[in-house]
Amino acid sequence: MRDKPPGTFVVRDSNSFPGAFGLALKVATPPPGIHPGDGTELVRHFLIEPSPKGVKLKGCNNEPVFGTLSALVYQHSITPLALPTKLLLPDYDPASTPEHISAAQALLQQGAACNVTYVVSLDTESLTGPEAVRRCITEAFELQRQKMVQPVSVHF
Repeated sequence: MRDKPPGTFVVRDSNSFPGAFGLALKVATPPPGIHPGDGTELVRHFLIEPSPKGVKLKGCNNEPVFGTLSALVYQHSITPLALPTKLLLPDYDPASTPEHISAAQALLQQGAACNVTYVVSLDTESLTGPEAVRRCITEAFELQRQKMVQPVSVHF
């Protein structure tokens, strides 16, 4: 975020506080008492904590409780409230930029995706989840033992 404009932000799940979110925000000037350095001092961190009625910035008594995380982000893109600067909403989805496209996604765009092995199709009746998987695996191994299935490699 060092080379991004003030207001650039990232929201992620908090590692330290389950159910909470971390907000990393690029600011124009470092906090009082912090001397300019390599640019990391221009990224401030805030905790967005859950409450029974929604989410709010931790330790900010003048902040309202927002019903959703997106409502908090949207309001702070209009006015900073307790934040040092307004949140700058991106014009595009950063996850869709070329540097964020995985090798598998790149292959998919070229028309090649993967090879899979088709083993067998089985009915799970009303079973779902792990029980359905367990039943299918057991039956597939039994059919393989009886030489009743022939796995096939399929290219997508």
